[in-house]
Amino acid sequence: MSSEPQASPGPQASPGPLAGIRILEVGHILAGPYATMMLADLGAEVTKLEPPGGDLSRQVSDAYFASINRGKRSIRLDLTGAAGQARLHELVADAHALVVNLKPSAIRNFGLTYEALRPYNEKIVCVALTGFGLSAGDDPAFDYVIQAATGVAALTGDPDGPPTLPGYSSADNSAGLTAALALLAQIVSGRGGQLEVSLRDVMLSQLNYRASAYLNEGTEPRRMAFGAHSYYVPAQLFPTAEGYLALFVTHDGFWKKFSTEAGVTGFETMAERAARREEVLAVVTAALAADTAQGWETRLKRLGVPAAKVRSLPEALDATPEMVVRAGDFRLVGSPILVHGYEPAYGPPPRLGEHGGELDQP
Repeated sequence: MSSEPQASPGPQASPGPLAGIRILEVGHILAGPYATMMLADLGAEVTKLEPPGGDLSRQVSDAYFASINRGKRSIRLDLTGAAGQARLHELVADAHALVVNLKPSAIRNFGLTYEALRPYNEKIVCVALTGFGLSAGDDPAFDYVIQAATGVAALTGDPDGPPTLPGYSSADNSAGLTAALALLAQIVSGRGGQLEVSLRDVMLSQLNYRASAYLNEGTEPRRMAFGAHSYYVPAQLFPTAEGYLALFVTHDGFWKKFSTEAGVTGFETMAERAARREEVLAVVTAALAADTAQGWETRLKRLGVPAAKVRSLPEALDATPEMVVRAGDFRLVGSPILVHGYEPAYGPPPRLGEHGGELDQP
């Protein structure tokens, strides 16, 4: 990348919206740590309670660990022993919430449920992030498995090819954001309690209009070429003279502007375009072959028509240098939430046990 990351901000104009909120995290890899990192970016104090060997994501790479653990504290605890449990209860007594991202049996065995922790803090909010739910057993529930199990993989890819997967962990990240929302909702209520968020349920929820079409209209979901939208036409990727263009025409006003610019006639209503999908796509594909993806993006943006050249991640990061921040020694993508008057501190990821262990006093 050619752009320099943002330097760590100076004195904050105001405390973060979650300043004073103390959150404990127990878990590994992605979904739970991503949830709590989003909260840490907003000013919450997040403390990872890590086993003696640390969060498994430390074994992936330093950059991987940093990408979901910046700005946190780390306390090393062996929750299988009495000392670790005693320290856990001390920390719970002073915390607002606990996010746990483990299999259900481990959550119960380690005493990480609201039922087990209520004696130490009646207002603690306990969020259990699992694959299929606390009562569903310990079947492995990794991101790609969930995408396969919920219909996401079946909807992704070319209709004449095999099912495929997005190039990132969509189930883990989506579940993390949902867990953060659940935690904040319960804190706002002023009551403690047990909350559950499962990767399976989150991904089924995100298939909202696809599921509704099947449940209410009997419409079987199917893969569309170039990732085409099931309702809007044209709304998909198109080849151009150079590169691919995402064009998303959702109403007749967009179509009128696009068709005039592209020299296309007819198909004036959304209903007609949907009914004559293949004809529309053929005409649009031919028109877009006259210019490059970058050329079309420039022309259509000027008209307010939703369109973008398909970029690689490095290209996208180069185009948005304001999103690249520094957290200690790492360059990372910053928080997507902008709070006016507040700049996240973006502290470095913690060293394992940097802030104590089970034998240390709080």
